[in-house]
Amino acid sequence: MDKDYGLAYRELFENHWWWRAREDVIVETLRRYRPADGWRAILDVGCGDGLFFDRLAEFGEVIEGVEPAAELVTQSDERRGTIHITGFDESVQPQRQYSLIPMLDVLEHRPKPVEAQRRVAGLLEPGGLFIATVPAFPILWTRHDDVNHHFIRYTKKTFGEVARSAGLHVAHQEYFFQWTFPAKLLLRAAERVLPSGDAVEKVPAPWINSTLLRLSRLERSVFRGFPPFGSSLIAACHTEAAGE
Repeated sequence: MDKDYGLAYRELFENHWWWRAREDVIVETLRRYRPADGWRAILDVGCGDGLFFDRLAEFGEVIEGVEPAAELVTQSDERRGTIHITGFDESVQPQRQYSLIPMLDVLEHRPKPVEAQRRVAGLLEPGGLFIATVPAFPILWTRHDDVNHHFIRYTKKTFGEVARSAGLHVAHQEYFFQWTFPAKLLLRAAERVLPSGDAVEKVPAPWINSTLLRLSRLERSVFRGFPPFGSSLIAACHTEAAGE
């Protein structure tokens, strides 16, 4: 992750319209799959400073998180002891399995996504759920992807291939942020002719920020699951339940 982007991450997560609208989609998906008694153990991979822990706690017990970027984790934070600053690989050796593992805009940073999802499959208990959000469609690649050290933008097809190769079963995939699809196409075209500028995100002026958040929520309420494109993708995958 770009250093300047990392320094701004908390403010973006808490205030930027894109993060707020994305959270709506994630929570909606979690509610769809939540067991009656909630998830017994949750591992948040790519958790940053544990910013999503409180919201996840509505759905079960957040046991711990994994964050490879040490600069995103506040040393004095009360959650610091539950966040492991390490890459998501074989060095992560918890003494238990988890019923829910979210990876929210994490997999695009992984050069070997099958290995990452295979690690998820190994840490999930039978019937456990994996929730992922990723940027969608390679045609939407912009400087934002370069700044954030992305390796890939996914489609339903490519994400499904990776998940199945890792031993996961894809239960649901859905594109969202439809309105930003044409906007990013225009940005991509503009970047080909305009000088390189500042690609690091900032929270827009309040009236712009609130307007774009309302637009994203309106679009979601009207076009949920349609049309078959968007600038982001959310997927829900699971392992086989015992006895299957």
